[in-house]
Amino acid sequence: MRAELRSLGRAAEQVAGHLVAAGQLLDTDPELALQHARVARDRAARIGVVREAVGIAAYHAAEWAEALAELRTARRMTGDSRHVPLMVDCERALGRPERALRLVESTRGSDLQPAERIELCIVEAGTRRDLGELDAALLALQNAGLDRSRDRPWSARLWYAYADVLLAAGRMAEAVEWFLAAAGVDEDGQTDAEERLADIAELAMTHHHDNPTAGPGPTDPMLSAPVLSALPPTDAGPAGAVAGPVAVDATGPEPPHQEAQFQPPFQEPVIEPFRVADDTDKNGA
Repeated sequence: MRAELRSLGRAAEQVAGHLVAAGQLLDTDPELALQHARVARDRAARIGVVREAVGIAAYHAAEWAEALAELRTARRMTGDSRHVPLMVDCERALGRPERALRLVESTRGSDLQPAERIELCIVEAGTRRDLGELDAALLALQNAGLDRSRDRPWSARLWYAYADVLLAAGRMAEAVEWFLAAAGVDEDGQTDAEERLADIAELAMTHHHDNPTAGPGPTDPMLSAPVLSALPPTDAGPAGAVAGPVAVDATGPEPPHQEAQFQPPFQEPVIEPFRVADDTDKNGA
């Protein structure tokens, strides 16, 4: 990025300052971050990394159309497809799931890094879920590689996404197992897996109090007693004390976590474009 900015002459320092400010503000004040990125674009519209920065800031500020346009422009200028997952999510947010899936298909075989490929699978699954294609959503996540014996940087998010779709499909026992797996490796708080487990535990306790004579259910859509014993305790007591099954109401309200809110699918990579550092710094990160 430094080499690209150097071509701006005296404006390089100002543009770099706005990019750094945008990167620092992404999580705390995305609207202000976007303002900084727009100023940088006004002074350096022909530099791909600047357009990329505007796209990412717009994404965090929920300006989906602007984010999509800027990321599309950046991809055309740089030939870099690493932000396609964000573009797919923008199409989802704009209510165009079919276009989102076409974008996913157009990226098959692209030179994506492993983390970027995983993110693409996650947003593809979210898009399939938007369309009510739960089996296809699960398949997309399975294709990403669901190996609980190997903890990767993206494991918490991937396993959480899988659990979320399982829950939507009424497979609560399996969902709990994957939420537990996600919570076990989520040291940085990337997901709310523990909160989801607490919600399920509360549901289990409520069911038990409403149905005190119910026996354990061994199969889906009931929550089995062995899985209940692994759930965190609630204010009403340990979830493992629940004797009865928990039925999943497929027609009831959505689970607490709503993918339709279009939260940014990943946090760490988005700040990278705004860093003013040696070109070798990114490769060593």
